[in-house]
Amino acid sequence: MISHLLDTHILVWWLLDVQRLSKVQVNTLVELQRTNQPAGLSSLSLREMAFMVKRGRIDVDASLDAWLDSIDSHPLLTILPLTAKIAAESVRLGDDFPNDPADQIIVATARCHNLTLITADERIRRWGKVRVV
Repeated sequence: MISHLLDTHILVWWLLDVQRLSKVQVNTLVELQRTNQPAGLSSLSLREMAFMVKRGRIDVDASLDAWLDSIDSHPLLTILPLTAKIAAESVRLGDDFPNDPADQIIVATARCHNLTLITADERIRRWGKVRVV
């Protein structure tokens, strides 16, 4: 059963720059791994990561296709698709939520699936209407 959703940057940091994660975030991810409990990942995060690689914001040791395939097939990740319910929720987060459509979809995914979001995004953390680590 999935209990946590990874924000895009959390997965990138976990894979490529673990020192950027907080101690609590690392402990949460290690515990998920230890118990073989998959974490959720919004399908939109795959697109965000593809864009990061294309723009040179992150460097990976494989082709873009191979790297994304490895994430898509990782046994401890469950890719959650964009659904009508998530799309509707993403535009109902309120005027006090950041205008970034990717953040809106990721937070809506967490809320619709009743998941705790692992994020370092201070705007989302301050918003306070989704559980965060």
